[in-house]
This record gives sequence, structure tokens and C-alpha cells, in this order.
Amino acid sequence: MAATRHSLPHERQHFQHGPIDVIIGADGDAAAVQAAHDAAWQRFETILGELVAELPLLRRPLRGPCPLRGGIAQRMWLACRPHHAEFITPMAAVAGAVAQELIGFYHQPGIRRAWVNNGGDIALHLAPGESLRVGLFADLARLDARQLQHGLALDGRFTIGAAMPVRGIATSGWRGRSFSLGIADSVTVLARSAADADAAATMIANAVNVDDPLIQRAPANSLKDDSDLGDIPVTVDVPPLPHARVLEALRAGAHRARCLQSRGLVWSAALVCQGRLSRVDAIETEAALAEIHP
Repeated sequence: MAATRHSLPHERQHFQHGPIDVIIGADGDAAAVQAAHDAAWQRFETILGELVAELPLLRRPLRGPCPLRGGIAQRMWLACRPHHAEFITPMAAVAGAVAQELIGFYHQPGIRRAWVNNGGDIALHLAPGESLRVGLFADLARLDARQLQHGLALDGRFTIGAAMPVRGIATSGWRGRSFSLGIADSVTVLARSAADADAAATMIANAVNVDDPLIQRAPANSLKDDSDLGDIPVTVDVPPLPHARVLEALRAGAHRARCLQSRGLVWSAALVCQGRLSRVDAIETEAALAEIHP
């Protein structure tokens, strides 16, 4: 299947190739924006083949020196390296690393700001003095076709300014498109790059967890035979849990987020589980969810 490209309203682009589905927006001089779109498209056409060529290595847990050759693959490995004391493969950062590769084409004179959204993992370009308003939709279980037609009822909003050390946003959780070991509906992380945010969101979402017989889990390879998680149990279903168990899981995840924040790997994080929010903040967030405190 060949890569496809479509223009969207408001000067946005939609690139799609196999599992990679990207929306790109940019503001600035029209000629500069168009040139960046064209350059990003040329690179996009090569990405899937490049990653598939190293897929067996990308699915292996991090051990020893980096064995990867491609630039995006190496970026994935480097983003996951700080978490290697626990099980992690470079695939934990694939969406963020792809977004980060493409945003580089928008670091051009005449482009004030740009964003590459790869399935919810976002890389940013902000020229000095620019900012971007980002919405938080915390629970995919509440998403329906009517909201897609008439606009999402967001759970939170935050602003990222050019002076902040944030150029990546990523979200992970058991309801997402990738498997999770935890029970978070969503964990949204702001970090210095999209690849770093992607890896950190994965690890924090895994940590939002609690042992409870009501939670259904299954070996990852029983759900997807080529999963990089092998036979590790992943979350399949989380029914309503007692309030105390939800708070216990969120506090475990928040502890992990604060540890990563202390190492400079996370700038800010919002953790959501069954209508409750735990924030590890370096910025102000407008949130509509009930918040717990450390």
C-alpha cells in the first residue's frame, strides 16, 4: 500500500501509510509552509519501509549498546534508554519519534509555529514569542460520533509557550491503540521532545496500576501475535473499581511521574483513571475532572 497525502482545511495536511496516520498544521508565510509540507511529505514516504527493515530489533528489550541504524530508530532507542531498568522496547517511542522527525522540516524562517500529530503524539515547533493551546480529552470510552461531528467536550486545556522546554506531547493508557500494563484511561505527558514524551507516557501509564481480581488481563501475544511485549500480561478490561483502589493506582503513577520529572525526563503530566485526575505540573492546567492531591 502506497503512502497517501490529502490537504485539509486551515492549511493542514494528512499523511497516511499503513499504521502511520499523521495530521500536520503550520502557521506562517504561505510559501514557506508549502515548502515545508512538501519536504515533510518526501521524507514521510520513506519512513515506514525504514522502520520495517529494523522491526525485529525494534521489538527487542533494550540491552547493551544501540544496535539500530536508521535515524528514527536510533531516536526511539535513545528516548527509551533512560527507562531500561524495566522492560521497554524502542517501540514505546515510535509514534513520537516519527512526529519528531517530521517537525524538523518546519524549523524554517517564515514559519511561526507548527505541529505534527501522529495518533495523539505531537511534536511542536514554536518560534520565539509563539504559543499553542492544547486540549485534553481524557477518556476514549466517552467518544462517540456526535462529538466528532459537533466538537469534543474537552476535559482540560493548557498552553505551551516558546520559552518553555516543551516540544513534545504524548498520551498512553489501556484504552489507547497500544497495549498497557496499567489501568489509566489516559496519561498525557509534556516533555522536551515527542519521542521522550512517548516513552515516558508509556512508563507512567504502566505504573498507574493496582492488583484487583476485577481487572482483566491477558498475555500481549495472545491478543496480537507479533506484539513486542511477548507474553507479558496487558490490561484488557477495567470495570468500575472502588474509589480507594483508583486513588491507589493514581498515586503510584504520580510517584513515577515525579521521579521522571526529577530526572528532567518529564515537564508535566496529567493522569486520569475513572473520572479522577492526578497532576504532576510545571504549568497551569484548566481541568474539568475531580482532582486528587499527593
